[in-house]
Amino acid sequence: MVAGARPGADGGGQRWPDVARVTDHVGVAHLLVTRHALVREVLTDPIRYRPDNALDAVTPMPVAALRTLAAHRFRLPPTLANNSGVSHPEIRALVAEALHPTRVAAQRDWLAALVRRRVAALDATLDTGVPVDLHAGLAADLPLLVLARLVELPDAPVAAVKDFARAALELFWAPLDADRQQTLATEVGRFHLVLREFAATGGGLAGRLRAAGHPPDVVVGALFFLLVAGQETTSQFLTLLLHRLTGEPAVLAGLRDGSVAVADVVEEGLRLEPPIVTWRRVAAVDTTLGGTAVPAGTSIVLWLARAGRDPAIVPAPDEFRPGQPGSRRHLAFGAGPHRCVGDQLARMEAATVVAETAELLAGVRVARAPWCPDNLTFRMPDTFLVHR
Repeated sequence: MVAGARPGADGGGQRWPDVARVTDHVGVAHLLVTRHALVREVLTDPIRYRPDNALDAVTPMPVAALRTLAAHRFRLPPTLANNSGVSHPEIRALVAEALHPTRVAAQRDWLAALVRRRVAALDATLDTGVPVDLHAGLAADLPLLVLARLVELPDAPVAAVKDFARAALELFWAPLDADRQQTLATEVGRFHLVLREFAATGGGLAGRLRAAGHPPDVVVGALFFLLVAGQETTSQFLTLLLHRLTGEPAVLAGLRDGSVAVADVVEEGLRLEPPIVTWRRVAAVDTTLGGTAVPAGTSIVLWLARAGRDPAIVPAPDEFRPGQPGSRRHLAFGAGPHRCVGDQLARMEAATVVAETAELLAGVRVARAPWCPDNLTFRMPDTFLVHR
């Protein structure tokens, strides 16, 4: 995506400057920020750095794709991630209430029972000598099922929602040709109509947003973002973490004998395998960042994944050491006024999956590692096959 760098990766041990001027696949200039302290500085300063470009398509859309979206009444007004206006705190508070830690904790037993049943089925299949897909068979839909219980999402087929979410991540954050953009615009636009209908009539969070006086576009935008950031990214993280753990036998042994805490494994996983590897801001004023001049209007790409491996925050930045000092200082959930409101939900889901799969993972080998397509921000792993 970016000339001279691939923000979708962790940097491969290469030393990057704290702030680098880079050019993307369509010739647009950006500042790439890699140092933890500077990434955090940008995220926590909404005066100098605004979120207005957070959801902008990284590949400009051709007229045909825009017409397709318009025909489906697709609009994304500032709601959560890209909202720097006065409406943001109230919208955020309503979403945060739906995802309150108390409500999240109430889902733990239900989720644990579901994961346990799935792990037992996968284990039985492995016993027959047949490989299993830990992405499709375990991780892919769990976050969506939990989110649906918390915010009363529309009653749509799980596969349709998952296809929509992945299409949206690709349409807005991947390098694409015009034909692919057209296909994705049709898919995203079609499901957007479903969201618009639900936003007008649904209960739960949608009803509370309407009752607070927010217009239909804002309700749709909040639902759109939840279906992408509220579940798809957690699915990605679960798959990435499970894959990482298959290569960490000492950690799995510690989980099984109780010497390694599940919560520490989750935090180290978030630091080393975040599903969201970059995020964007735009400079609102002329300023400086790490000694680099930043003119107003500059697009800034914050390399969250690289910031998590900053030697300034952890003693062993490239090693999976649950509980090491600084492990929890990662920026997988962002920071500041736009920090992810679903962080406790993602942590609960990951902790439940790790606890219930440690025994299974200790007895398998990777048959096919997850593959992640080129994308500025999201890793989007696919099939993850394992066998005995």
